Amino acid sequence: MYKKSHPYLLLIALLALQISCASKKTIEVNETINEAIPPKLIFLNYTISKDANGNKHIQFINKIITDGKLKNNTETYLKTSAVGDLKCTQLDKDSIEIKTVIIENPLSKIIEYVNDSLIFESKKIELNRAPLSLRLALHDKTKYIIISDIIDSLQNSRPLITTKLD
Repeated sequence: MYKKSHPYLLLIALLALQISCASKKTIEVNETINEAIPPKLIFLNYTISKDANGNKHIQFINKIITDGKLKNNTETYLKTSAVGDLKCTQLDKDSIEIKTVIIENPLSKIIEYVNDSLIFESKKIELNRAPLSLRLALHDKTKYIIISDIIDSLQNSRPLITTKLD
């Protein structure tokens, strides 16, 4: 029986040798590779102020759009919001929300100082006017950026300004 299976083993060995030594052909595939859109950053500068009734108003100064991306290890925006914080939302051409970030109230600042006893103290001060500078990763479909004031604990907000991107 060993002699009958021997030719089959020899045939299998020769076949394996032929397959392993076969020439390797490279197959060229012509694919159209779309150039990936480079990531963009947008820098927005505003002035925010508060009137006598406590209502916030924002005045647009300028915007700069440039190539680049935010570093992953720096999270400059809040995860949750409080009354008085701002909500910055990127919208597409159909006014559908793409991304939202929360910005701590720029008119409420905490300052630290050394008192007369040489002890550090902190004090919260409310400003009537302050600069507001934003640096955002710009989504490629963003057409509008809306900044809103969070007015209650249910996260309801009042739009303050809409910036159109051309």
